Amino acid sequence: MSHPNRERADRILDAAGELLLRMGYRKVAIDDIARAAGIGKGTVYLHWRTKELLFQALMMRESADLTDEILAAIKADPAMILPHRMISASFLVTHRRPLVMAMLRGNAEMFGSLGDLALRKQQDELRGQFEDAMLRRGLIRADVPNVTYALNAATLGFYLGDTLSDEFEGIALEEKAAVLAHIIRTAFEPAGEPDPVAVADVAAELGSALEALVSGYRQGIYAHDPAKAPG
Repeated sequence: MSHPNRERADRILDAAGELLLRMGYRKVAIDDIARAAGIGKGTVYLHWRTKELLFQALMMRESADLTDEILAAIKADPAMILPHRMISASFLVTHRRPLVMAMLRGNAEMFGSLGDLALRKQQDELRGQFEDAMLRRGLIRADVPNVTYALNAATLGFYLGDTLSDEFEGIALEEKAAVLAHIIRTAFEPAGEPDPVAVADVAAELGSALEALVSGYRQGIYAHDPAKAPG
């Protein structure tokens, strides 16, 4: 059943997201958000006591929606968890979310003090867990030195390359994702076909970790739901 308070919270977050992309964190005031959402300023404070909490909720919602897209892909095909597929799919869904891209690139002008979100820490932990499971089940090569660093550096180059130079902006996003998949596949995965049992096991393990992450985010987004508040 849809919840009127939740719908209003989502409307506030939608307005905050649009203003954030347009003006940056420092310039957006609660007044602006209330006006854009068509409600009074006091109503915004019913949901989030501070601007910072509101924007944290916005980023949680973005991360939850993005993670849900990846979860749906894993459910449709467990082989999605293979590093080259997972990393290139994440690259595509992330690029379709300008707020997540800005957060990832640590856009200080846009995020102010929010740059150091706890979200990032959780995602780093999850990535570590994912890589451990892959190594354990032989889906990542064990002979790559500093494999976590290497995977991270190889992937980040695709996210940050465009910020350093516009030389390659003519390459379509899907083509960039295909190049990323090729590099991850050839540099980090063992040759030959992956063991389907290992794939199914890691898909189950990663799927439940992602579901737990999403449910934590979803609770956090609406943590100050006025319906739950006394009085």
